[in-house]
Amino acid sequence: MSQYSQYGRLQVARELDTFINEQALPDSGVSAAAFWQGAESLFAQFTDKNQALLARREQLQQAIDDYHRHGGETCGDTYQAFLRDIGYLTDKPEAFTIDTDNVDREIAHVAGPQLVVPINNARYALNAVNARWGSLYDALYGTDVISNDDGAEPGDSYNPVRGQKVITQAREYLDTLLPLATSSHVQSTGYHIESGKLSVSLANGDITKLADAEQWLGYRGDINAPTALVFAHNGLHLELQIDPESPVGKADPAGIKDVVLESAVTTIMDCEDSVAAVDAEDKTLVYSNWLGLMKGSLSVDVSKGGKTRTRRMQPDRQYAPSKHTMNQDDVTLPGRSLMFVRNVGHLMTNDAMLFDGEPVPEGIMDGLITALIGKHDILGNGQFKNSREGSIYIVKPKMHGPEEVAFTDALFSEIEKIIDVPANTIKMGIMDEERRTSVNLEACISEARKRVVFINTGFLDRTGDEIHTSMLAGPFADKASLKDRPWIKAYEQANVATGLRCGLSGRAQIGKGMWPIPDQMANMMEAKSGHPKAGANTAWVPSPTAATLHALHYHKIDVFKIQSSLDENYDGLNDILTIPLLEEPASLNDKAIQRELDNNVQGILGYVVRWVHQGIGCSKVPDINDVGLMEDRATLRISSQHIANWLAHDVVSEQQVRDTLTRMAKLVDEQNAGDPDYIPMTPDLDAAIGFQAACDLIFEGKAQPSGYTEPLLHQRRREMKKKLAG
Repeated sequence: MSQYSQYGRLQVARELDTFINEQALPDSGVSAAAFWQGAESLFAQFTDKNQALLARREQLQQAIDDYHRHGGETCGDTYQAFLRDIGYLTDKPEAFTIDTDNVDREIAHVAGPQLVVPINNARYALNAVNARWGSLYDALYGTDVISNDDGAEPGDSYNPVRGQKVITQAREYLDTLLPLATSSHVQSTGYHIESGKLSVSLANGDITKLADAEQWLGYRGDINAPTALVFAHNGLHLELQIDPESPVGKADPAGIKDVVLESAVTTIMDCEDSVAAVDAEDKTLVYSNWLGLMKGSLSVDVSKGGKTRTRRMQPDRQYAPSKHTMNQDDVTLPGRSLMFVRNVGHLMTNDAMLFDGEPVPEGIMDGLITALIGKHDILGNGQFKNSREGSIYIVKPKMHGPEEVAFTDALFSEIEKIIDVPANTIKMGIMDEERRTSVNLEACISEARKRVVFINTGFLDRTGDEIHTSMLAGPFADKASLKDRPWIKAYEQANVATGLRCGLSGRAQIGKGMWPIPDQMANMMEAKSGHPKAGANTAWVPSPTAATLHALHYHKIDVFKIQSSLDENYDGLNDILTIPLLEEPASLNDKAIQRELDNNVQGILGYVVRWVHQGIGCSKVPDINDVGLMEDRATLRISSQHIANWLAHDVVSEQQVRDTLTRMAKLVDEQNAGDPDYIPMTPDLDAAIGFQAACDLIFEGKAQPSGYTEPLLHQRRREMKKKLAG
């Protein structure tokens, strides 16, 4: 029996076919006949175009390689003229403003954190969608934002000294979020509703009120003894939870048991860099979880402390109105993060579907199926609403320049016809993470001006593409120095300026990249305030806890006010197109070179062995110093391309790299010894598929399309799955 179902020129793996016909299509308003006929037509129309775009990438890369091979300039007018001549740099469009409509307020009008999670992990996905609200007390108590000094160390049981530090710190934050007319929340002993107004009693016996009474929106519980008070500040919300009988509330003079912040305003459910999905089985899980999120039916059993609980999506939060909101029956606030879904890019194919007997472009398949599933939300087929404006939000990564954005815009238009929704229902997020997109960003936005809702600086992939594009220009600086060169600051600043120039403020998100060290929240609080200060109204965080802490930055900083003061005409092109090469190769001694190589190789092996052996696409991987770093394919792209570049310019030798791989494989195995599911690489490295994948990524890195890691990872993961299946 065939493993595929046939629909004209299209074949669909039985597992995926069953899911679409029995779960995704029912109640979608799209008949099976219309969907499959439309799918066949879609692949007929776009497969060759997709291939032509990939060929164009390679054509441009070959021209750039030839230019550098012959000693071409690496910056300045001559270099830019060459890039324009080959079509890498394009002309800017006439001035325009995007006119995307039906955009939810979380995207257009609220500045706040954005979580990114692998969609194939149901627990992570549910944690993320429920991270719209987060406990500030938990976020402070469980992280290094609160120091361990003076007996405040965390332990197996509650430490009241640390708890008091948390309460004091939270009260100090409240002075910023909810300033009082007089005194400080540190002195508060009670919060009361009297004659429809909120009053605050103080330790000295005085009574005060909020400096801005309209910040208070409503309450839960008895009006004479409310259990929760909800407030608005800077477009976000927060809740004081009051329970004098709770363990924490008993020790609090005002009976406050927690301060809960509106945190992850939006979430990207990721099908791409954080996911290892290589076949029909994997893709069906990805799509099934997305359907569960769109219908509100996704759940997972979580065991902790000997007890098992079922985790589900949280309902909206309702409150009785305050006096100035009395015209409402109640105050209802969203209980869940607004969800985007990130499809894969244009490069990969997947044999979950075949067209004319060949694996289909995976990005086309993702767009069609995730949009079909998104229609269930539009129709109200679930118990919750994601988009209250009737939009489907898809982030499209790794597009190279305006012609690829135009392709995606046309693709989305055809998908809208197939699933029978109005034009521009599918909104587009543009990842500014490839060099040809960075230098042509305004033209890219122009191509999607009716559906763009998001641009983002993906500095990790952007660095990987920087290295690959200029692979033959010379040896690149060490990774730490790359971050200090003018190109990356110019890239980050130009992204915001271009977004503002194109009218994204108040209509779309201008985003910044991920904080990569989940265990260093104190450092995150110090560093990540720079994102809203730069005019970004969202930035990525790796966990719900990080979202709650990062939300404090958006409470303190009025991003939209900052946006109105920035220079919209900045383009930074000269700096962006100055290649960050190693200025003096001799300045790196042998010890420094080996240290850089050790760091790169250890990071590659630590990530790849989990990806290939266990199918884990994103995880906290210990670095060479045992500091846990969030790793995905973007970080892998940097490390593998960096070594490939140094190999190409004889900074390191092949034997040196191989010796380092062998030594670091043993270290990575030791670091993972406590994981019962870990499959070690040693002692037989020749038989370790993950180890061989790491070698491939380095020694074949120069030849990989755009330096991407997916082709080799997918090949080796499929090999591993076959081996595990026996």
